[in-house]
Amino acid sequence: MANRILIVDDAAFMRMMIRDILSKNGYEVCGEANDGAQAIEKYKELKPDLITMDITMPEMDGIQALKEIKKIEPTAKVIMCSAMGQQAMVIDAIQAGAKDFIVKPFQADRVIEAIKKTLG
Repeated sequence: MANRILIVDDAAFMRMMIRDILSKNGYEVCGEANDGAQAIEKYKELKPDLITMDITMPEMDGIQALKEIKKIEPTAKVIMCSAMGQQAMVIDAIQAGAKDFIVKPFQADRVIEAIKKTLG
């Protein structure tokens, strides 16, 4: 069975890019969310194997959503997505329990490498 992945990003274009990379590499995108609060709801509902989470989003940012998801499921696997120049936020995300991070604009091989490494 393909690994099920939840994509979280406030930009539809970014979600589409990740969805494209994942489906071409045999992963199943089980859902999408456009902010942190929605990500938490979708996580509870879908129980994905992995989440790609944007850091900067309206309503609730990715780091806050990551912390909430970790409270629900301490073993949740989350890869953060950040724009260039967000190093401090990436460090916060790793400390909050993110497994890895990928930088925008996405490079397909780096995305897949992070996912393979995280899913083990």
